[in-house]
Amino acid sequence: MSWQAADLLKQQIPLLDYLQGQGWKPAQRAASGRLLGLCLLHPDQRPSLLVDPSKNLFYCYGCGRGGDVIRLAELYHGVRFAEAMALLRHWGGIGSLLPDVARFYQLHLQRHAEAAAYLMQRGLQAKVIEELRIGYAPGRCLRGWLMSLGYPLADLQQAGLVNAEGYDTYSHRIVFPLEQNLYGRSIGAAVPHRFLPGSKGGLYAWQKVRHYPEIIVVEGLFDLAVLWQAGFHNVTCTLGTHLNALQFRQLCADHECGGKPRSVYLVFDSDPNGSGQKAAQSLSQRLRAAGINTRRVELPAGHDPNSFFVSGGNAAEFRCLLEKPCQ
Repeated sequence: MSWQAADLLKQQIPLLDYLQGQGWKPAQRAASGRLLGLCLLHPDQRPSLLVDPSKNLFYCYGCGRGGDVIRLAELYHGVRFAEAMALLRHWGGIGSLLPDVARFYQLHLQRHAEAAAYLMQRGLQAKVIEELRIGYAPGRCLRGWLMSLGYPLADLQQAGLVNAEGYDTYSHRIVFPLEQNLYGRSIGAAVPHRFLPGSKGGLYAWQKVRHYPEIIVVEGLFDLAVLWQAGFHNVTCTLGTHLNALQFRQLCADHECGGKPRSVYLVFDSDPNGSGQKAAQSLSQRLRAAGINTRRVELPAGHDPNSFFVSGGNAAEFRCLLEKPCQ
């Protein structure tokens, strides 16, 4: 796993760029586009460092050391492999922790048949999976990957990605990247819903929907996924039945939709115990008190938007439900 990360990093940071970033200047050109200059690794009086930009390799005829950009960082800074990786990533402004985690989980999605089968069962197709950057956490492999990128174990534990025993926190979970968090949906017997420590943030993908004068609000990300797939791109998600203060302010900022009054359609679950509709009714009252035109949409009994489409519902039928909301 560490060699895959190293190969990717070497593609992202050319050796010549890094050398020049440390103040190195070529003194003369050699054959095949190679460059010769003073060596950074030892006191050098005449050019002895040969650099091959096409192969991203160096060799010093003076001290006899050579290698790739990671080896150069190790020798130049006097650090080990993982620390050199971290220094290079920092120097190149490459990645940050949660985006790196999300990309790792995306890579694993197609490697695990149980994850692909679960998404198919929930009615999700390839286009929406790619659009929402959905991934899969198999467990017992994230820690090693991230440490190979140079992240210290303490940082992974502080972020909640690795537990006190050193194991991956997310295991056998479908993962949706959020703005400042990750949502994990268990496909096994574990607790269904899981977030990393900290706030779940604002409304999902708010920057993409904030300018719509009509916005559909759903509880869950699988609900959002099937609606987006059906052509309703003006949909956002609360990640639960209760809005936090930021999410409520976002919905109330109707100046973001060209000054027109915003209409909000609340499409919460029609649970057997009525909890979804009770939450929608309470939220509807709060939004109306804030001057927002709000409509509560009631789905067929026992359905959420995801199950509505998976069980055969279509975009036209859903649009009819929007046009006949439950006040």
